[in-house]
Amino acid sequence: MEDSEVIKNHLAREAPLCFSILYNRYAGKVYSKCISLLKDEVLAQDATQEIFTKIFISLSRFGERSKFSTWVYSITYNYCIDYLRKQKKQKDLFSDDIEKAPDLPDDDLNEKELFELSVTQLKRVLDEMPVDDRAILLMKYQDDLSIKEIAEMLDKTESAIKMRLKRAKAKAQSIRSTAAEKGTVKKTKQL
Repeated sequence: MEDSEVIKNHLAREAPLCFSILYNRYAGKVYSKCISLLKDEVLAQDATQEIFTKIFISLSRFGERSKFSTWVYSITYNYCIDYLRKQKKQKDLFSDDIEKAPDLPDDDLNEKELFELSVTQLKRVLDEMPVDDRAILLMKYQDDLSIKEIAEMLDKTESAIKMRLKRAKAKAQSIRSTAAEKGTVKKTKQL
């Protein structure tokens, strides 16, 4: 059965089996996205359960304006981002340091440079990036979502998504360059 049929059956009959079908189809994907954003297995497991609770409660409001998978992804992304923002706010309450975002160059970045990173380099770059930037890069390049799909999920315009991608790529390049400079300095000191 297609997702829309399963949802209609669940709503019409309140059949737990129908929701179980949806859970089994999407739990792995939701967990994977949670782990990539939250970076903690226990948090990702808890988040997955919370997200499916939200989906269960909100299922009657799913209006089929997008695919069910897109709707689930949107709920997952928003949940994780909200969680990380709350954590950051709590952390900032105890910190006197206020970080200012760096000015970004206006020139286009070459995506080829991002693709040439080794897995280890890419992991380091992504770990150092702000969660919003990391998430949008993962949506585009890991999940292979189109600009239009990302815009729908985040309820933004396509041009806003293009700008966010450009800025995220600039931050990734900056982090990579900084790491490369530090690597050069370390090598020089060892000689």
